[in-house]
Amino acid sequence: MELPPCPPSLKSIQHFLKLAQEHDTRDVVIAYWARLYALQVGLKASTQTGEETKLLLGIMDWLEQMKKQYAENEAITNEVAAQAHIENYALKLFLYADKQDREENFGKNVVKAFYSSGVLYDILQTFGELSEEALHNRKYAKWKAAYIHNCLKNGETPIPGPLPDDDDEAELEGENANASADTSPEDAAGAAAPAPYQPEPDAQPPAPSYPTASGVVPPTAEEVLNNPNKLPSPPVDEEKPGGFVPYVPTAQPNPATAATIYQPIVPVAGVQITPDQMITAQKYCKYAGSALNYDDVKTAIENLQKALKLLSTGSE
Repeated sequence: MELPPCPPSLKSIQHFLKLAQEHDTRDVVIAYWARLYALQVGLKASTQTGEETKLLLGIMDWLEQMKKQYAENEAITNEVAAQAHIENYALKLFLYADKQDREENFGKNVVKAFYSSGVLYDILQTFGELSEEALHNRKYAKWKAAYIHNCLKNGETPIPGPLPDDDDEAELEGENANASADTSPEDAAGAAAPAPYQPEPDAQPPAPSYPTASGVVPPTAEEVLNNPNKLPSPPVDEEKPGGFVPYVPTAQPNPATAATIYQPIVPVAGVQITPDQMITAQKYCKYAGSALNYDDVKTAIENLQKALKLLSTGSE
């Protein structure tokens, strides 16, 4: 189904539509929610011209068609599964771009990966307010895309990672809201750079250092989007006040304690599960299903264990 062209008056949704188009044959879940978010933003921004109405009605028709065609795909019909799928995808793309950046593998592929990750975090607003981690990742990804792009355009060598004198609370001017992944992101080289998300002390072990890949050609952004297995495995989600933060194990568990970790959980008599706890358990199950889509058995087990413990004991 070919959609009408995007009029200049709805430029604010152009990058969401472009991301959707890129994923039509790669990941229909991403394409669906990108267009749904574009529709939501477009309806608010519309001045009800003929071109705008034609496009927005076309998106509505497309969404209805996809919802019928993929009625058995929970990541399209169920918001909890959809949120887990998009969060997992956005984080994988962000980690890929950050890894390439820290290894000084600068190029258009890294710019596109950072920027696409930022757009995906925008789309996650469909499901409510973003977590602290997601807000930091979105801001950092968009800034980094613009910064590397401008450095390459000006013949300068980008500084890998956050700048030494960054300011986590600085508000970026021009967060590339109207740019697409294939066009020049707005110039943000002079803006203060936010650092990647850092959880509260003792909230998680330090993130693992990435090995250098000297002599190894990194995968392109196209290869990454076509083959999620080229991305690092998604971290396990640990809950903390304000949202979920990524937990990345720094070492393999001790065999002596592994049996304790995976012992069967015996239900406590008289445990009452609240509606909120039931929703949380469903979310863990959806995270596990999403992890299995990427052949990440360890993450699936971790999340299923959390769901089982919550349902059996009434506590996390």
